[in-house]
Amino acid sequence: MWVLFAYACGNPTKEAKTSTDTPLMDKEGDTVPPVVVAANRTAVYLPLLQGKKIGVVANQTSVVFSGNDSKDGTPVNHVHLIDSLVSLNIDIVSVFAPEHGFRGTVDAGEKVSDGTDARTGLPLISLYGKNRKPSAEQLKGLDLVLFDIQDVGVRFYTYIATLQLVMEACAENNIPIVVLDRPNPNAHYVDGPVMEAEHTGFLGMTEIPLVYGMTIGEYATMINEEGWLQAGVKADLQVVPLENWTHDTAYSLPIRPSPNLPNDRSINLYPSLGLFEGTTINAGRGTEFQFQRYGAPDLKQEAYTLTYTPVSNFGAKNPKHKGKRCYGRSLDSIPFMRSVSLRWLMDAYKHAEDPSTVFNTENFTKHAGTALLQKQIAAGVSESEIKKSWQADLEKFRAIRLRHLMYD
Repeated sequence: MWVLFAYACGNPTKEAKTSTDTPLMDKEGDTVPPVVVAANRTAVYLPLLQGKKIGVVANQTSVVFSGNDSKDGTPVNHVHLIDSLVSLNIDIVSVFAPEHGFRGTVDAGEKVSDGTDARTGLPLISLYGKNRKPSAEQLKGLDLVLFDIQDVGVRFYTYIATLQLVMEACAENNIPIVVLDRPNPNAHYVDGPVMEAEHTGFLGMTEIPLVYGMTIGEYATMINEEGWLQAGVKADLQVVPLENWTHDTAYSLPIRPSPNLPNDRSINLYPSLGLFEGTTINAGRGTEFQFQRYGAPDLKQEAYTLTYTPVSNFGAKNPKHKGKRCYGRSLDSIPFMRSVSLRWLMDAYKHAEDPSTVFNTENFTKHAGTALLQKQIAAGVSESEIKKSWQADLEKFRAIRLRHLMYD
């Protein structure tokens, strides 16, 4: 069994430093059993795949880990799930790739193209762009679909939308789907505005909060059992669970889940800073501190000590305010987040030279899930009052969520 902790920085496939030889300890000093991701539980899911034609939904995070580390603790031995399955003579027919592509190198919003995997020669089918849901033709001949993608537990992070559309397509074409579960690093809380039905789309397909506090396996079970798939269809779903994990287990992603989430801090701040995606404010794209700072050229200079200039880099070919000096704030000393915060969004709005230009209304509403939040901020409603307005919907969701939790 293996567990993977610490930061994943730099190169998109560079792993976090970890040690699988030293037992983990909790705060009382007791030994903690290491987390086992479902992809490592081959004895559980291989019998489901053998003798069948398989489609796999995967990206760069879909890996099977081994416990042999280098001397500095970096896990050098892991294999992509696709390569593992091929080596085990599983008959993979096609691979489906979400936003950011199969290898996780494509910018947010950038087209992901069909292609061929250079290592295995398998056809790659894009599920981002015009084709977001597998067609009957693309599923033809498959006996089962295997889904294994690392999520970060934020509604507008599009991997859960891909999951829902794949489940829907499988249900419509009578193809079973198996989800290999992975830890959600933001599973320790539920918070944020709940998506309103009139604003649903690829950034939020169901009426769930901004942060929903579930693993991708738990979420798959919820949307299936609650009848949230289109036309009320129900998938033949099986989730392979994690071992030795709870919603409060600290877990650092060893491979960045997308180009602009390079480390634990960015992932922890993403629920709050991701709301900047619907504004004119840069949230660190084009720097090495994505979702760990914010700024813009037209924020009042006297209010800020941080200046930075976004440039083209991995994951951000054309970041907001590319080549322009931004004035803003670094969040590198912010304590671990256990709720969504609006303070930085409200701070930027307050210190904009012209606040009326901050929001890209349609895009902001898609991210927030409601048109009300922008109006509340513009009207000067306090953060505490705004958060009170979320509570009734959050309580309704918590009751639904509770029915589908697989872990403590």
